[in-house]
Amino acid sequence: MLSEKAQELIKKSRIVSFKAWEQIYDVETLAIFQQADDEGRYLTDADLQQLEDKYPHLAKSLSKVVVLRDRANEIINDARSEVLESFPGITEKGGGLYPPVRAEACWRDFWHFLRCTTYGIAGQSGDYTSQEGLGYMEQLYQELRVPLDAMVLGLENLKIYSLRQFSSTEAKQLSPYFDVLVQQMEKFSSN
Repeated sequence: MLSEKAQELIKKSRIVSFKAWEQIYDVETLAIFQQADDEGRYLTDADLQQLEDKYPHLAKSLSKVVVLRDRANEIINDARSEVLESFPGITEKGGGLYPPVRAEACWRDFWHFLRCTTYGIAGQSGDYTSQEGLGYMEQLYQELRVPLDAMVLGLENLKIYSLRQFSSTEAKQLSPYFDVLVQQMEKFSSN
């Protein structure tokens, strides 16, 4: 059972903020992104079509979001395998992701990290994180004693396996969107 403090931190641990996008996009567009984030889901085909209709220059980015969304489970499974291989015993008794509910929460976080990254790609902006929300996430991870080295490795592998879905040129263009969260998580582990 999670402590009351952890439950409060979970509510406040919002990775994404579209505040910086207010200078780029109108209220209706921001609402599409915000609704998806509020519902904890990837952008739907209908969301993506609305964005493309309004901003045709986003079409290539939006098509990449579809690839990542549709291959999310495969990408996350590959990243998870790398974590399990690099940290043998992490899900066994005494390991940082034991009991199984802790491991499931970690893999669920991977799913959300990838989801949030797709928002940045869709909006063509690397400024998609909430410093306040990430601060609460850091507190939550400290409270729960989350193995940060494993989480950073997981994020790095989400990036690696996501970028393998694209040509080298496309991967180079997409890489910075992943680096945003990797660098934020690396700051967690250095504090």
